[in-house]
Amino acid sequence: MRLIASDIDGTILGHDGKISNRTVEAFLAAAEAGIDIVFVTGRPPRWLDPIREQIGHTGTVICSNGAVTYDLGTEKVLDSHVLTWDTVEMVRNIVIELAAKPYFALESLAGLHIEEGFYGTRAPASRADFMSQVLTPDMADSGIVKMLAVLHTGNADEFMELVTPRVGSLLAVTHSAPEMALLEMGPLGVNKAVTLAQYAGARGIAAADVVAFGDMPNDVEMLGWAGAGYAMASGHPQALAAAALRAPRFEADGVAQVIESRLAALRLA
Repeated sequence: MRLIASDIDGTILGHDGKISNRTVEAFLAAAEAGIDIVFVTGRPPRWLDPIREQIGHTGTVICSNGAVTYDLGTEKVLDSHVLTWDTVEMVRNIVIELAAKPYFALESLAGLHIEEGFYGTRAPASRADFMSQVLTPDMADSGIVKMLAVLHTGNADEFMELVTPRVGSLLAVTHSAPEMALLEMGPLGVNKAVTLAQYAGARGIAAADVVAFGDMPNDVEMLGWAGAGYAMASGHPQALAAAALRAPRFEADGVAQVIESRLAALRLA
């Protein structure tokens, strides 16, 4: 074990925005043992406060499902993969054709651009500054790294099954919030595994020496690539099917349990 790559939401971070003390201590112990730590998330760079404030991580974070590599210490984008406006427009038209009343948002390197109706009745006041009436081509100037589509009925699995046959050749389609019909669409050929492999390769770390944790469909490729890919027992069926290994449930500090066990084995080796 030379590198630990962990998803954040539902894997180490709960709905209350907190990471357990046991999990924090496990990551600190791994770092002290010389293990490289990288977090791999669907979140954008501006939503990384939990790992900085609670774990003290100031290293690399792979964001937006692999589209952005970010240095949390310097708060700088190290690398990014962006969408063209032509692709955004084409996908938007296809989804409108396939689904009833979809709404869209664009995640760019400058922030989140949300068209009216995207949040429905759940619009959080704290994000009002990002609200737009419509999405416009000039938004591509700031580097679009993710396209979001939501329906206010149904669920994410059904929405993904509907859209992927038509859109999957244009964008990478996934989701990480199954209770909502919300799709995350990024640059074709880019996912958590692709960017994680580049990160590891640059440090001379083979996939066999990577331990990865995740719980949702956007973790599938990463869990399959890592030498030791652990799906959370509380995770989505797709994640569980993709991973060779299983960590205990999030509620049982599953990631911490695995890290503790592996560190103990290293000390005995």
